[in-house]
Amino acid sequence: MRTRTLTVTYDAQDPARLAQFWAGMLGREIVEDAGGVLLPGDDTQVSLRFAPGDAEMVRPNYMHLHLTSASPDDQQHRVATALRLGGGHLDVGQRPEEGHIVLADPEGYEFCVTEPGNNYLAGCGLLGEVACDGTRQVGLFWREALGWPLVWDQDEETAIQSPHGGTKVAWGGPPVAPKTGRNRQRFDLAVTGVDLQAEVDRLGSLGATRPEIGADGTVMLADPDGNEFCVRETDR
Repeated sequence: MRTRTLTVTYDAQDPARLAQFWAGMLGREIVEDAGGVLLPGDDTQVSLRFAPGDAEMVRPNYMHLHLTSASPDDQQHRVATALRLGGGHLDVGQRPEEGHIVLADPEGYEFCVTEPGNNYLAGCGLLGEVACDGTRQVGLFWREALGWPLVWDQDEETAIQSPHGGTKVAWGGPPVAPKTGRNRQRFDLAVTGVDLQAEVDRLGSLGATRPEIGADGTVMLADPDGNEFCVRETDR
């Protein structure tokens, strides 16, 4: 059976610590794997991986997470949990009247706890959205790469979502921040029941470029905006 699953990978100076933080925030188990420390998701929630990396933190980051909340008390509980686990508040120019709360994890990656009643993320689960910097072209690229429906396409902003529902993956449209080096966050695409070279060729036909093969057989590609992502075979 052919399947394609998506993981968001973060470079981290201390992958184990960052995995502990996000496991506490999301209520997930921690699994060691060849690429780092993994927090497995499911059909409706994307997985997170934390890999060794020591590149300097430069904002704005390529992507950030949106966590949902069910009530004002639940939102404050999630914020308190983040602070207890080593996160902190972050000022990115948000206005007081905005309902979401911006935080940073222990390595400085920004994320938001959204306000209750957010209709856009209704039914998306705790990890409601992976919000990315990128053009509409990249959103359309990932729609075809993953075979996920396009659930938002307006004013150059796009979002896709698994056919099973759950976490949305979105791109904010222009202006897109200049890319100054290798991203510290990236997508990992795991394919099952598909020849890896055939998958690389398919992604190339959709607009992916710059294939590089790692020592472990993983292939690194770039999306139409030049953002790196990995493709690997898996047997499950």
